Amino acid sequence: MLKAVPQSLLDYIDDHGSFHIIGHKEPDGDCVGSQLALGSWLRRQGKRVNLCSAGPFTRTEIMPFEHRFSSVVPQEFGSERVGAIILDCSSLHRIGSLADSLPKMPLAFIDHHASGEAKGDVLYIDDTAPSVTLLVLALIEARGDKPTREEADLLFFGLSTDTGFFRHLADGSTETWEAAGRLVKAGASPKKIFSMMNGGKSLLSRKLMGEILSRVEPHFDGRLLVSHVTLDDQRRFGLASRDSDMLYQLLLTVSGCESAMIIRQENETECTVGLRSLERVDVGSIASRFGGGGHRLAAGLLIRGSMEEVRTLLVGAFEPAFKDVGFM
Repeated sequence: MLKAVPQSLLDYIDDHGSFHIIGHKEPDGDCVGSQLALGSWLRRQGKRVNLCSAGPFTRTEIMPFEHRFSSVVPQEFGSERVGAIILDCSSLHRIGSLADSLPKMPLAFIDHHASGEAKGDVLYIDDTAPSVTLLVLALIEARGDKPTREEADLLFFGLSTDTGFFRHLADGSTETWEAAGRLVKAGASPKKIFSMMNGGKSLLSRKLMGEILSRVEPHFDGRLLVSHVTLDDQRRFGLASRDSDMLYQLLLTVSGCESAMIIRQENETECTVGLRSLERVDVGSIASRFGGGGHRLAAGLLIRGSMEEVRTLLVGAFEPAFKDVGFM
């Protein structure tokens, strides 16, 4: 069962006339969908709203929404009390450069990640929720309201993003399916959302995927599959060619594979790492050991080091995880 929407959040919304709605850097569909839907609903409540994101909007499915976001938090906004609602993360460092321009004001966090050190004035954190958009829906419904057709599409988009279009839902997910049904009843189009998530990819993205797959290395008798993306790849194929979800899908279908890791070189001294698990390995706990976070079956981190240093460190971190679940 999802946690009930805290009264403190409902009071926070009542007590403020203007809001900055802020998401994490490198946004995904759940982050963008929750920001847009919450912003739309708040406007319907007579609130003034400013949507903020540090970007970059490199994923093809969220690129069409980039123009609706500001890359800075204005120092002056509205004549009434101004608050900020931070979505899909639980700490200010995840919002990137926006943290530098964020005026001193009351902060509310809405998040579904277990990791993070949320220290806001209002917290709605529920790590049992499959997406933040589901928490935004709960907020709307707690007020006795229903999403509009556009809001329902945005909420369904975020839910579909973080569940892999419902592939990752485990047994006992009745509440999530019921929420999805209410969104469809409100006008969400599963067909349109699926097409938005999986269509419109460039030929270069397909070629890059082939490059990444050709480099896959098995570890621990094939239980962990590892590949990487270099700076040269990104120069050749472009940032817009990122399409990690499909890669993880393909890797996790390999017989014997339990976990997958893709290392992306961001600059000469830093890498981002994506981790996925089929079922038994808790990659969220592995990511948290290195300052990252996420869920049990999907997590990520930003880490200093060369590609080889990061690979050696992270592959080593899987050994005790595999032992814990009896694979070694």
